[in-house]
Parts: sequence; C-alpha cells; structure tokens
Amino acid sequence: MSAAELLERWRSDLESWAIPGEILAGTPESPWVLPRELVTRRAERRTETCTGPSCQRAWDALAEQGSVLDVGAGTGAACLPLLARASTTMAVDVDEGLLRVLVENADRLGRTVIPVCGRWPEVAGEVEPADVVTCHHVLYNVADLGPFIAALTSHARRLVVVELTSRHPLTGLNALWQRFHGVARPEVPTAHDAFRVLEELGLAPACEVWSRVGEADHGSFDDMVEVARRRLCLGPGRAGEVASVLRELGAEGDNAVDLGATGSDLVTIWWSGRV
Repeated sequence: MSAAELLERWRSDLESWAIPGEILAGTPESPWVLPRELVTRRAERRTETCTGPSCQRAWDALAEQGSVLDVGAGTGAACLPLLARASTTMAVDVDEGLLRVLVENADRLGRTVIPVCGRWPEVAGEVEPADVVTCHHVLYNVADLGPFIAALTSHARRLVVVELTSRHPLTGLNALWQRFHGVARPEVPTAHDAFRVLEELGLAPACEVWSRVGEADHGSFDDMVEVARRRLCLGPGRAGEVASVLRELGAEGDNAVDLGATGSDLVTIWWSGRV
C-alpha cells in the first residue's frame, strides 16, 4: 500500500473507535480523558531516572548536550528524565493544567521548561526546532497522521523518538464493552500500522518492542473502578458492577493497572530529524 493509502486507513481505523451516539449521550463524563492524577503519577515515577528504550534513545542522542521538544508532554513523563542533558526544554500540550504541573516539577528539579499550550501541528510554527523531539502516547489520538509526523520530523535536528502501546490503548476494555453494552469494539490501528506509515513516508524508522513491569497506574482499586466506569460510559450507579467484573479479572490490589493498556507491549520508534 502507498503512504496515502496507509494514512487513510489509519484515519478510518481511528474513526471506528467513535462511541455510538446513544451510549455517549447517556454519560455526563468524557470517556476519553485520563484523570489528571493518573497522568501525574506516571510522570512522578519517571522523573529521577531515565529508564526504558524510549528514554534511553533520547538520552543517548543528547550525549552532546542539546535542546528537547516534547509534543503531547502532559506532566512530563518523557522530558523530565532528560533535563540533566537538555540545554533547553520545550513542552507542547493542549492541557494548560498539565503543563502547569510539568513546569512546577521542573522547577523543583532546578530546571526550566518552556510550555506551549496548543494542538500539534497547529502550533508547530510557534515552536523552535530542537535537537531531540519526543512524543509519547499521542499517535492513537491523531487521525491526520501525515502532517503530525511531518511537523515532528521538521522540528528535529538529530532524532525523533515516539512511544506508543503495541495495540490501541483501549482494546483491553473491549470484552467489557461487549459485556455491558453488547458492542464490539475495534482492534486497530496498531503500532505496526504506524511503523508502516513511517516507512512509506521514507523516514527509515527503527523500532524496539518492550514491556514496563511492576507499575500500578492507579492509587487504589477504587480509582481504577472509576476510570474503567467512565471509559465504559457507565453512570456512577454502575460502579459496583464494574468493580465486580474487575475482581473477576483479578485486577485488584497490586494489579491496579490501567486496563486500557493491559496486555499490550510498548513500542519505541525512532528516526532521524530533517532540520
């Protein structure tokens, strides 16, 4: 398939994740937004040490100190571990509150992060190129992947490093959608599909598949129930049912992981910049 065909299939696959209107209309909470506490907890765990292939690739590319641009930065899980080698760090995200937490975390480490609030690539023109561009767990939110990737590449002098789950991060909830709503959810797109797009765009990407173990995403089982309930478009009165199903699946105690990513490996993809 050509790059254009692969990009169109990516768009179509993501559009297939649209929640049926009658179900979406019945919930007062967005099923797409992760709780701020969960995103912040992930960043806090990774502030002090550069671990995992994604961080290591970016860290190695900064052996000669250079600038960092983190796209879809959230509270900084990708860029905070790189601060020790970064001459300057810029962070782009649509959520001003998350950027504020990121800046505060960097301040506590005695470092400065320049926040840019906006959607990539719409704000790409406001951002200077950097030596290393990072983008973690964003691609599955990007239907128009071509311009997004082009802007990442054109802003990197040395390297672009992308991290995503091998499968769409919500496929782990598919059985629960069938159980509670009788709805079959998609299984695509995948990280392999993203990699094929990058190949056909002529970027000569490389990748590594890996797993991050021993991390509980949620502060408690009750927190996990609330996240799953919202993602399943169920009202607060259904929390007990969700809890029962999660216990059946063994997702309690030390297994309070983010069900959206359960059973999915992580994939690091990197390619050279073109500034």
